[in-house]
Amino acid sequence: MGLGLAVGCAVASCAVAGILVGSRMKNHRKWAKVLELLSEFDEGCSTSTARLRQVVDAMAVEMHAGLASDGGASSRCSTFVDCLPDGNEKGTYYVLDLGGTNFRVLRVQLGGTRSTVIRHQVERQPIPQHLMTSTSELLFDFIAMTLKQFVDREEDDVEQELVRSRELGFTFSFPVKQTSFTSGALIKWTKGFAIEDAVGKDVSQCLEEAMTKKGLDMRVAALVNDAVGTLALGHYHDEDTVAAVIFGTGTNACYVERTDAIIKCQGLLTNSGGMVVNMEWGNFWSSHLPRTSYDVELDDESRTHSDQARF
Repeated sequence: MGLGLAVGCAVASCAVAGILVGSRMKNHRKWAKVLELLSEFDEGCSTSTARLRQVVDAMAVEMHAGLASDGGASSRCSTFVDCLPDGNEKGTYYVLDLGGTNFRVLRVQLGGTRSTVIRHQVERQPIPQHLMTSTSELLFDFIAMTLKQFVDREEDDVEQELVRSRELGFTFSFPVKQTSFTSGALIKWTKGFAIEDAVGKDVSQCLEEAMTKKGLDMRVAALVNDAVGTLALGHYHDEDTVAAVIFGTGTNACYVERTDAIIKCQGLLTNSGGMVVNMEWGNFWSSHLPRTSYDVELDDESRTHSDQARF
């Protein structure tokens, strides 16, 4: 019996040892696979100094071309924004931020001293999926209704009694051909939106018409995208801020350029001698940076989810 027990224990020990060895070998193979994938990813994403210099040169060429004429360049959009906040702003301001499947309405009270925000209110509202592919009228009616409800809930204080017509900053983060400081025509939709009748329309006018229908006494005082809005906030806190970059669902940038360097805007006078230029550089980076199989797979997956959201 003792011999049988010893043999049984030995067999069990060997079985356990075999399992442990097999598990370790399996884990080792998994780890080796992980290291192989990391090495492949590192190699695919590596960018030599020479390649970076080529990208810099290509960016400079694109920027000069975009300042010279419309079309065919990344740096292509003048914003008509020639004056950024300087920190002395005082009063109550409203903002509508539309840049994806959600939009935000904001009310901010500034105290007139740099970096002083007395109070602010923010409300985030998801956009129903069916409105993302419906009509421009239905979309902006929904936005105007939400904005009116937000304004109606504001505190009935003395300051608000004196405000008869409210001014609105409209952050619209889709490609737009800016025609003035307060207006711009939609070039195309992105981020899952596909409202055909809105393309080519002045988005500020669409919003103002919807606000009028809802009985909201408000006008668009400025039309910008999220990059320009970020630059304005940075300049409000620090007057030396001259550029802003967005890294989100997409990427974009803007910067302050001398007006006389914007050849396509010759004759346009500005008070500051400068103007904010919207880069719209997303296409530039996608065509100049290294792309790996993982980038392709991620893009395909993103399109699939976007199509599912639309339909």
